[in-house]
Amino acid sequence: MSADPPFPDASAPDALINHDRSIEYWSSVSADTTGMLGGYPQTSRIDLQSSSNFLTKLRRAKSTLPPKQPLPLLDRVADCGAGVGRITKEFLLKVSRRVDVVEPVKKFTDELVQSLGSGEWAGDGDSGAGIARGQVGEVINLGLQDWEPEVGAYDVIWNQWCLGHLTDVQLVAYLRRCKAGITQAEEGARSWIVVKENLSTDFKGKDIYDEEDSSVTRSDEKFRHLFKEAGLKIVATELQKGFPKELFPVRIYALRPE
Repeated sequence: MSADPPFPDASAPDALINHDRSIEYWSSVSADTTGMLGGYPQTSRIDLQSSSNFLTKLRRAKSTLPPKQPLPLLDRVADCGAGVGRITKEFLLKVSRRVDVVEPVKKFTDELVQSLGSGEWAGDGDSGAGIARGQVGEVINLGLQDWEPEVGAYDVIWNQWCLGHLTDVQLVAYLRRCKAGITQAEEGARSWIVVKENLSTDFKGKDIYDEEDSSVTRSDEKFRHLFKEAGLKIVATELQKGFPKELFPVRIYALRPE
């Protein structure tokens, strides 16, 4: 494995990524679940449930607790590319004492902070009972290409529908920083980098550039190559089920240092 990321290919789809154009696009999107999910808010519940199940299985595999005993709260996690905090509020705050939010678009994090202050997010959507147990820690308005995770700080660094805004070189560098940012780097530790992203449907397996938001949709093969380049191994992975057929397939990966 090389010590540095692969030299960028000027003809590759990711070479077209423009961070300013990405911010301009997302700044024009409504600060709500519909805007975050590209007009498919109905996918939110099944997405969150699948993510919750995935993380629970990861943690159970490393736990010595009886199967029916509740897992303890994680100490600290990061929600990267958090948008208005859909994942933070409806998932990560239920499993962690503290969630740090990393999101470049300030109007989204302003909406998140406002909703936390009003309490409108609390409840399970059915009974209305308050269920969030953690607190939002830092709110960091940076693109992931500029974010430096605190070394050894996080039990989980969650990345969902945001890594397409990084070039391949930036993504490898970012994942290396995340590798340093998770707790307990030794084998068997209960900490992970999680990546949940769309997958390219190009019949040749090529990455797909999206002019609208200046992002790239990568293939599973490309992700696996970049993970390896960053010194990470896949310890669990699943395809998302239950989404509309017209959407890209979605895969979730749990990563640990090699």
